Amino acid sequence: MKNSINRRRFILRSAAASLALPGLPSLVTGADIENSAVAVSRGAGTGARRFVAIGNLLGFQQKHFFPETTGKAFEETPLLKPLAENRDQITIYRGLDHGLRGGHFAVHTFLSGLLHHESKNRADGNVTIDQFIADEVGNQTRFPSLTVGSEGGIHGGCQLSWTKSGVRVPPITGPAELFERLFVTDSEERHKQQVKANSLQASVLDSIREEAGALSKRVNTEDKAKLDEYFSSIRDVEKRLELRQRWADQPKPEAPFDKPADKNTVEDLPMLYELIALALQTDSTRIATLEIGGSFLPQHLGIDKSYHGLSHHGNDEETIALLVTLEKYQLEQYGKFLTRLAGIQDGEQSLLDSTTVLFGSGMGSANSHTNSDLPIIVAGGGYGKGEFKQAPTSGPGKVPLCNLFLDIAQRMGVQKESFGTSTGTFS
Repeated sequence: MKNSINRRRFILRSAAASLALPGLPSLVTGADIENSAVAVSRGAGTGARRFVAIGNLLGFQQKHFFPETTGKAFEETPLLKPLAENRDQITIYRGLDHGLRGGHFAVHTFLSGLLHHESKNRADGNVTIDQFIADEVGNQTRFPSLTVGSEGGIHGGCQLSWTKSGVRVPPITGPAELFERLFVTDSEERHKQQVKANSLQASVLDSIREEAGALSKRVNTEDKAKLDEYFSSIRDVEKRLELRQRWADQPKPEAPFDKPADKNTVEDLPMLYELIALALQTDSTRIATLEIGGSFLPQHLGIDKSYHGLSHHGNDEETIALLVTLEKYQLEQYGKFLTRLAGIQDGEQSLLDSTTVLFGSGMGSANSHTNSDLPIIVAGGGYGKGEFKQAPTSGPGKVPLCNLFLDIAQRMGVQKESFGTSTGTFS
Protein backbone atom coordinates (compact mmCIF):
# COMPACT_ATOMS: atom_id res chain seq x y z
CA MET A 1 0.00 0.00 0.00
CA LYS A 2 1.36 3.38 -0.98
CA ASN A 3 1.14 5.85 1.88
CA SER A 4 3.26 8.59 0.41
CA ILE A 5 1.88 12.10 0.86
CA ASN A 6 1.26 14.11 -2.29
CA ARG A 7 2.46 17.68 -2.84
CA ARG A 8 -0.86 19.25 -1.77
CA ARG A 9 -0.95 17.33 1.49
CA PHE A 10 2.69 18.19 2.11
CA ILE A 11 1.95 21.88 1.67
CA LEU A 12 -1.01 21.64 4.03
CA ARG A 13 1.01 19.81 6.66
CA SER A 14 3.78 22.37 6.29
CA ALA A 15 1.23 25.11 6.86
CA ALA A 16 0.06 23.32 9.99
CA ALA A 17 3.61 23.17 11.26
CA SER A 18 3.95 26.90 10.75
CA LEU A 19 0.78 27.43 12.76
CA ALA A 20 1.92 25.24 15.64
CA LEU A 21 4.14 27.92 17.11
CA PRO A 22 6.42 26.64 19.89
CA GLY A 23 5.28 27.37 23.41
CA LEU A 24 1.57 27.96 22.98
CA PRO A 25 -0.23 25.47 25.23
CA SER A 26 -3.38 23.51 24.52
CA LEU A 27 -6.51 25.51 25.24
CA VAL A 28 -9.95 24.22 26.14
CA THR A 29 -12.65 25.45 23.78
CA GLY A 30 -15.77 27.23 24.90
CA ALA A 31 -14.29 29.28 27.75
CA ASP A 32 -16.34 32.25 28.86
CA ILE A 33 -14.47 35.26 27.55
CA GLU A 34 -16.36 37.59 29.84
CA ASN A 35 -14.85 35.90 32.85
CA SER A 36 -11.30 36.37 31.57
CA ALA A 37 -11.22 40.01 30.46
CA VAL A 38 -8.13 41.89 31.45
CA ALA A 39 -9.71 45.08 32.75
CA VAL A 40 -8.79 45.41 36.40
CA SER A 41 -11.79 47.67 37.00
CA ARG A 42 -14.04 44.73 36.18
CA GLY A 43 -12.44 42.62 38.83
CA ALA A 44 -10.96 40.19 36.32
CA GLY A 45 -9.16 37.27 37.91
CA THR A 46 -9.64 38.52 41.44
CA GLY A 47 -8.41 35.84 43.84
CA ALA A 48 -7.43 33.46 41.02
CA ARG A 49 -4.39 31.28 41.60
CA ARG A 50 -1.25 32.31 39.72
CA PHE A 51 2.22 30.86 39.24
CA VAL A 52 5.61 32.40 38.42
CA ALA A 53 8.89 30.50 38.10
CA ILE A 54 12.32 32.14 38.00
CA GLY A 55 15.30 30.07 36.93
CA ASN A 56 19.03 30.74 36.95
CA LEU A 57 21.41 28.93 34.57
CA LEU A 58 24.43 28.66 36.86
CA GLY A 59 23.00 28.04 40.31
CA PHE A 60 24.00 29.68 43.58
CA GLN A 61 26.84 29.20 46.03
CA GLN A 62 25.41 26.54 48.30
CA LYS A 63 27.50 27.45 51.37
CA HIS A 64 26.29 31.03 51.10
CA PHE A 65 22.71 30.09 50.23
CA PHE A 66 21.46 27.34 52.54
CA PRO A 67 21.02 27.87 56.29
CA GLU A 68 22.14 25.32 58.87
CA THR A 69 19.10 25.56 61.14
CA THR A 70 15.81 24.12 59.92
CA GLY A 71 12.38 25.51 60.75
CA LYS A 72 11.47 29.11 61.40
CA ALA A 73 14.69 29.89 63.29
CA PHE A 74 16.90 29.55 60.20
CA GLU A 75 19.84 31.93 60.11
CA GLU A 76 20.25 34.69 57.54
CA THR A 77 22.93 33.52 55.13
CA PRO A 78 24.71 36.02 52.85
CA LEU A 79 22.46 35.16 49.90
CA LEU A 80 19.29 35.19 51.99
CA LYS A 81 19.95 38.61 53.49
CA PRO A 82 18.30 40.40 50.53
CA LEU A 83 15.09 38.54 51.46
CA ALA A 84 15.02 39.73 55.08
CA GLU A 85 11.92 41.85 54.40
CA ASN A 86 10.23 38.83 52.84
CA ARG A 87 11.29 36.26 55.44
CA ASP A 88 7.76 35.42 56.57
CA GLN A 89 6.58 35.00 52.97
CA ILE A 90 9.08 32.37 51.83
CA THR A 91 9.95 28.72 52.35
CA ILE A 92 13.48 27.52 51.54
CA TYR A 93 13.96 23.90 50.51
CA ARG A 94 17.11 21.78 50.50
CA GLY A 95 17.54 18.23 49.25
CA LEU A 96 15.16 18.51 46.29
CA ASP A 97 16.33 17.68 42.76
CA HIS A 98 15.55 15.41 39.83
CA GLY A 99 18.25 12.80 40.41
CA LEU A 100 19.90 13.71 37.12
CA ARG A 101 23.38 14.27 35.80
CA GLY A 102 24.47 16.34 32.85
CA GLY A 103 25.81 19.62 34.18
CA HIS A 104 24.99 22.51 31.87
CA PHE A 105 23.16 20.14 29.52
CA ALA A 106 20.68 19.17 32.25
CA VAL A 107 19.80 22.70 33.38
CA HIS A 108 16.82 22.62 31.00
CA THR A 109 15.27 19.95 33.24
CA PHE A 110 14.72 22.40 36.11
CA LEU A 111 10.95 22.70 35.59
CA SER A 112 10.37 19.26 34.05
CA GLY A 113 12.56 16.72 35.78
CA LEU A 114 13.28 15.01 32.46
CA LEU A 115 16.07 15.19 29.93
CA HIS A 116 14.70 16.18 26.54
CA HIS A 117 16.25 13.22 24.70
CA GLU A 118 14.90 10.72 27.24
CA SER A 119 11.28 11.87 27.12
CA LYS A 120 10.25 10.74 23.64
CA ASN A 121 8.00 7.87 24.75
CA ARG A 122 6.27 9.69 27.59
CA ALA A 123 2.72 10.92 27.08
CA ASP A 124 3.60 14.39 28.38
CA GLY A 125 7.16 14.39 27.09
CA ASN A 126 9.41 16.76 29.03
CA VAL A 127 6.66 19.31 29.57
CA THR A 128 7.62 21.87 32.20
CA ILE A 129 5.39 22.70 35.13
CA ASP A 130 4.39 26.10 33.73
CA GLN A 131 3.15 24.59 30.45
CA PHE A 132 1.61 21.63 32.30
CA ILE A 133 -0.51 24.10 34.27
CA ALA A 134 -1.18 26.32 31.24
CA ASP A 135 -2.53 23.32 29.31
CA GLU A 136 -5.27 23.05 31.93
CA VAL A 137 -6.08 26.62 32.99
CA GLY A 138 -4.34 28.90 30.49
CA ASN A 139 -7.49 29.38 28.42
CA GLN A 140 -8.83 31.83 31.00
CA THR A 141 -6.52 34.70 29.98
CA ARG A 142 -5.25 36.40 26.83
CA PHE A 143 -1.85 34.76 27.25
CA PRO A 144 -1.97 31.17 28.51
CA SER A 145 1.57 31.76 29.74
CA LEU A 146 4.45 34.18 29.30
CA THR A 147 8.04 32.99 28.91
CA VAL A 148 10.71 35.64 29.41
CA GLY A 149 14.43 35.13 28.89
CA SER A 150 17.21 35.60 26.37
CA GLU A 151 18.44 33.78 23.30
CA GLY A 152 22.06 34.16 24.35
CA GLY A 153 23.87 31.80 26.65
CA ILE A 154 25.96 28.71 27.01
CA HIS A 155 23.37 26.25 25.72
CA GLY A 156 21.62 28.06 22.90
CA GLY A 157 19.11 30.39 24.46
CA CYS A 158 16.39 30.19 27.09
CA GLN A 159 15.37 26.57 27.69
CA LEU A 160 13.31 27.01 30.81
CA SER A 161 9.92 26.11 29.28
CA TRP A 162 8.98 23.10 27.14
CA THR A 163 5.67 21.88 25.75
CA LYS A 164 4.41 18.31 26.05
CA SER A 165 5.33 17.75 22.40
CA GLY A 166 8.97 18.47 23.24
CA VAL A 167 9.13 21.96 21.76
CA ARG A 168 11.19 24.65 23.45
CA VAL A 169 9.12 27.74 24.19
CA PRO A 170 10.95 30.73 22.67
CA PRO A 171 11.27 33.59 25.13
CA ILE A 172 10.20 37.20 25.08
CA THR A 173 13.67 38.69 25.10
CA GLY A 174 13.37 42.10 26.71
CA PRO A 175 11.12 44.64 28.44
CA ALA A 176 10.27 46.44 25.17
CA GLU A 177 8.81 43.30 23.60
CA LEU A 178 7.05 42.28 26.80
CA PHE A 179 5.51 45.75 27.11
CA GLU A 180 4.20 45.55 23.54
CA ARG A 181 2.67 42.13 24.17
CA LEU A 182 0.86 43.39 27.23
CA PHE A 183 -0.24 46.88 26.31
CA VAL A 184 0.19 47.75 22.61
CA THR A 185 -2.85 47.18 20.39
CA ASP A 186 -2.31 46.34 16.74
CA SER A 187 -3.02 49.04 14.18
CA GLU A 188 -6.28 48.76 12.26
CA GLU A 189 -4.41 47.57 9.18
CA ARG A 190 -2.46 44.99 11.20
CA HIS A 191 -5.71 43.83 12.82
CA LYS A 192 -7.31 43.30 9.42
CA GLN A 193 -4.31 41.32 8.27
CA GLN A 194 -4.48 39.15 11.37
CA VAL A 195 -8.20 38.46 10.93
CA LYS A 196 -7.53 37.45 7.33
CA ALA A 197 -4.64 35.23 8.40
CA ASN A 198 -6.81 33.58 11.06
CA SER A 199 -9.45 32.80 8.43
CA LEU A 200 -6.86 31.35 6.06
CA GLN A 201 -5.30 29.23 8.77
CA ALA A 202 -8.70 27.92 9.81
CA SER A 203 -9.33 26.90 6.20
CA VAL A 204 -5.95 25.17 6.02
CA LEU A 205 -6.74 23.25 9.20
CA ASP A 206 -10.05 22.09 7.72
CA SER A 207 -8.19 20.73 4.70
CA ILE A 208 -5.55 19.06 6.85
CA ARG A 209 -8.22 17.37 8.95
CA GLU A 210 -9.98 16.10 5.82
CA GLU A 211 -6.75 14.77 4.27
CA ALA A 212 -5.59 13.11 7.48
CA GLY A 213 -9.03 11.61 8.10
CA ALA A 214 -9.03 9.99 4.67
CA LEU A 215 -5.49 8.69 5.16
CA SER A 216 -6.34 7.14 8.56
CA LYS A 217 -8.64 4.64 6.86
CA ARG A 218 -5.76 3.22 4.82
CA VAL A 219 -2.91 2.82 7.29
CA ASN A 220 -1.81 0.00 9.55
CA THR A 221 -1.98 -0.02 13.34
CA GLU A 222 1.49 1.45 13.83
CA ASP A 223 0.84 4.31 11.44
CA LYS A 224 -2.61 4.83 12.99
CA ALA A 225 -0.90 5.60 16.30
CA LYS A 226 1.31 8.15 14.54
CA LEU A 227 -1.76 9.71 12.93
CA ASP A 228 -3.49 9.91 16.30
CA GLU A 229 -0.54 11.97 17.54
CA TYR A 230 -0.87 14.15 14.46
CA PHE A 231 -4.60 14.64 15.10
CA SER A 232 -3.73 15.68 18.63
CA SER A 233 -1.33 18.28 17.23
CA ILE A 234 -4.07 19.56 14.91
CA ARG A 235 -6.46 19.94 17.85
CA ASP A 236 -3.81 21.87 19.76
CA VAL A 237 -3.38 24.28 16.84
CA GLU A 238 -7.16 24.65 16.49
CA LYS A 239 -7.49 25.56 20.15
CA ARG A 240 -4.68 28.09 19.90
CA LEU A 241 -6.26 29.60 16.80
CA GLU A 242 -9.63 29.82 18.54
CA LEU A 243 -8.06 31.64 21.47
CA ARG A 244 -6.45 34.15 19.12
CA GLN A 245 -9.77 34.72 17.36
CA ARG A 246 -11.65 35.20 20.63
CA TRP A 247 -9.20 37.81 21.92
CA ALA A 248 -8.77 39.66 18.62
CA ASP A 249 -11.38 42.33 19.44
CA GLN A 250 -10.82 42.49 23.20
CA PRO A 251 -8.97 45.66 24.25
CA LYS A 252 -5.67 45.37 26.07
CA PRO A 253 -5.26 47.16 29.40
CA GLU A 254 -4.07 50.75 29.36
CA ALA A 255 -0.30 51.11 29.68
CA PRO A 256 0.74 52.61 33.05
CA PHE A 257 3.91 54.15 31.58
CA ASP A 258 5.72 54.60 28.27
CA LYS A 259 7.37 51.72 26.48
CA PRO A 260 10.72 50.98 28.14
CA ALA A 261 13.93 50.61 26.16
CA ASP A 262 15.98 47.43 26.20
CA LYS A 263 19.33 47.94 27.94
CA ASN A 264 20.92 44.74 29.19
CA THR A 265 19.73 41.82 31.30
CA VAL A 266 21.24 43.17 34.51
CA GLU A 267 19.65 46.61 34.20
CA ASP A 268 16.47 45.25 32.61
CA LEU A 269 15.76 42.76 35.41
CA PRO A 270 13.77 45.19 37.63
CA MET A 271 11.61 46.24 34.67
CA LEU A 272 11.00 42.63 33.61
CA TYR A 273 9.79 41.85 37.13
CA GLU A 274 7.58 44.96 37.09
CA LEU A 275 6.00 43.95 33.78
CA ILE A 276 5.37 40.40 35.01
CA ALA A 277 3.68 41.87 38.09
CA LEU A 278 1.49 44.00 35.82
CA ALA A 279 0.69 41.00 33.62
CA LEU A 280 -0.60 39.20 36.71
CA GLN A 281 -2.41 42.25 38.08
CA THR A 282 -4.24 42.91 34.81
CA ASP A 283 -5.05 39.20 34.45
CA SER A 284 -3.32 39.16 31.07
CA THR A 285 -1.83 35.85 32.20
CA ARG A 286 -1.72 33.73 35.33
CA ILE A 287 1.44 31.82 34.48
CA ALA A 288 4.90 33.26 33.77
CA THR A 289 8.52 32.17 33.73
CA LEU A 290 11.72 34.18 33.77
CA GLU A 291 15.14 32.71 33.02
CA ILE A 292 18.25 34.61 34.07
CA GLY A 293 20.63 33.24 31.47
CA GLY A 294 23.86 33.78 29.61
CA SER A 295 23.06 37.39 28.78
CA PHE A 296 23.39 38.30 32.47
CA LEU A 297 26.83 39.90 32.18
CA PRO A 298 29.00 40.64 35.24
CA GLN A 299 30.41 43.70 33.45
CA HIS A 300 27.11 45.48 34.07
CA LEU A 301 27.74 45.09 37.80
CA GLY A 302 31.31 46.32 37.51
CA ILE A 303 32.93 42.85 37.34
CA ASP A 304 35.20 42.35 34.34
CA LYS A 305 34.88 38.56 34.20
CA SER A 306 32.80 35.93 32.40
CA TYR A 307 29.84 34.63 34.45
CA HIS A 308 30.43 31.10 33.20
CA GLY A 309 34.14 31.40 33.90
CA LEU A 310 33.46 32.67 37.42
CA SER A 311 31.12 29.76 38.09
CA HIS A 312 34.08 27.38 37.74
CA HIS A 313 35.71 29.03 40.71
CA GLY A 314 37.90 26.15 41.90
CA ASN A 315 37.09 27.20 45.49
CA ASP A 316 39.02 30.43 45.06
CA GLU A 317 37.63 32.78 47.69
CA GLU A 318 38.01 35.96 45.63
CA THR A 319 36.15 34.41 42.71
CA ILE A 320 33.41 33.10 44.99
CA ALA A 321 33.03 36.59 46.46
CA LEU A 322 32.43 37.97 42.96
CA LEU A 323 29.85 35.26 42.30
CA VAL A 324 28.07 36.08 45.54
CA THR A 325 27.83 39.68 44.37
CA LEU A 326 26.11 38.56 41.14
CA GLU A 327 23.83 36.14 42.93
CA LYS A 328 22.93 38.59 45.66
CA TYR A 329 21.77 41.07 43.01
CA GLN A 330 19.47 38.41 41.56
CA LEU A 331 18.01 37.66 44.98
CA GLU A 332 17.58 41.37 45.68
CA GLN A 333 15.44 41.72 42.56
CA TYR A 334 13.47 38.60 43.47
CA GLY A 335 12.81 40.06 46.91
CA LYS A 336 11.65 43.35 45.43
CA PHE A 337 9.30 41.41 43.16
CA LEU A 338 7.78 39.67 46.16
CA THR A 339 7.39 43.01 47.94
CA ARG A 340 5.73 44.46 44.83
CA LEU A 341 3.22 41.60 44.66
CA ALA A 342 2.56 41.87 48.40
CA GLY A 343 1.66 45.55 47.88
CA ILE A 344 -0.96 44.89 45.18
CA GLN A 345 -4.47 44.23 46.42
CA ASP A 346 -6.21 41.21 44.91
CA GLY A 347 -9.71 41.17 46.33
CA GLU A 348 -9.45 40.55 50.06
CA GLN A 349 -5.82 39.46 49.89
CA SER A 350 -2.58 40.53 48.24
CA LEU A 351 -1.45 39.44 44.80
CA LEU A 352 1.40 37.57 46.50
CA ASP A 353 -1.15 35.59 48.50
CA SER A 354 -2.68 34.56 45.18
CA THR A 355 0.64 33.82 43.46
CA THR A 356 3.07 30.96 44.00
CA VAL A 357 6.53 32.28 43.11
CA LEU A 358 9.26 29.67 42.60
CA PHE A 359 12.91 30.70 42.52
CA GLY A 360 15.89 28.44 41.90
CA SER A 361 18.06 26.68 39.37
CA GLY A 362 18.57 23.39 37.59
CA MET A 363 22.23 23.62 38.58
CA GLY A 364 23.32 22.61 42.06
CA SER A 365 26.99 23.44 41.69
CA ALA A 366 28.34 24.83 38.44
CA ASN A 367 31.87 24.41 39.77
CA SER A 368 31.46 20.63 39.93
CA HIS A 369 28.80 20.36 37.20
CA THR A 370 26.22 18.76 39.51
CA ASN A 371 22.45 18.96 39.18
CA SER A 372 21.68 17.75 42.70
CA ASP A 373 20.78 19.58 45.91
CA LEU A 374 19.13 22.38 43.96
CA PRO A 375 18.56 25.84 45.52
CA ILE A 376 14.81 26.24 45.86
CA ILE A 377 12.72 29.05 47.35
CA VAL A 378 8.94 29.24 47.10
CA ALA A 379 7.01 32.32 48.17
CA GLY A 380 3.36 33.29 48.42
CA GLY A 381 0.43 31.20 47.26
CA GLY A 382 0.16 29.45 50.61
CA TYR A 383 3.82 28.41 50.59
CA GLY A 384 5.15 31.40 52.49
CA LYS A 385 5.72 29.79 55.88
CA GLY A 386 8.89 31.62 56.92
CA GLU A 387 10.89 28.42 57.32
CA PHE A 388 13.70 26.25 56.01
CA LYS A 389 12.88 22.66 55.09
CA GLN A 390 15.57 20.01 54.78
CA ALA A 391 14.50 16.95 52.79
CA PRO A 392 16.50 13.70 52.77
CA THR A 393 19.21 13.87 50.10
CA SER A 394 19.34 10.11 49.52
CA GLY A 395 17.75 6.82 50.47
CA PRO A 396 14.10 5.74 50.47
CA GLY A 397 12.95 9.04 51.97
CA LYS A 398 14.37 11.18 49.17
CA VAL A 399 11.74 13.51 47.69
CA PRO A 400 11.74 14.32 43.95
CA LEU A 401 11.44 18.02 43.16
CA CYS A 402 8.54 17.07 40.89
CA ASN A 403 6.54 16.22 44.03
CA LEU A 404 6.63 19.90 44.95
CA PHE A 405 5.69 20.82 41.38
CA LEU A 406 2.70 18.46 41.47
CA ASP A 407 1.52 20.10 44.69
CA ILE A 408 1.78 23.52 43.02
CA ALA A 409 -0.19 22.28 40.01
CA GLN A 410 -2.95 20.81 42.13
CA ARG A 411 -3.29 24.03 44.09
CA MET A 412 -3.63 25.78 40.72
CA GLY A 413 -6.64 23.61 40.00
CA VAL A 414 -4.97 20.97 37.82
CA GLN A 415 -6.71 17.67 38.48
CA LYS A 416 -3.77 15.36 37.79
CA GLU A 417 -2.16 12.75 40.02
CA SER A 418 1.36 12.88 38.63
CA PHE A 419 3.85 15.19 37.01
CA GLY A 420 7.23 14.31 35.53
CA THR A 421 9.02 11.98 37.94
CA SER A 422 6.72 12.66 40.90
CA THR A 423 5.94 9.91 43.41
CA GLY A 424 3.31 11.94 45.25
CA THR A 425 2.94 15.50 46.50
CA PHE A 426 5.17 17.52 48.78
CA SER A 427 4.73 21.01 50.15
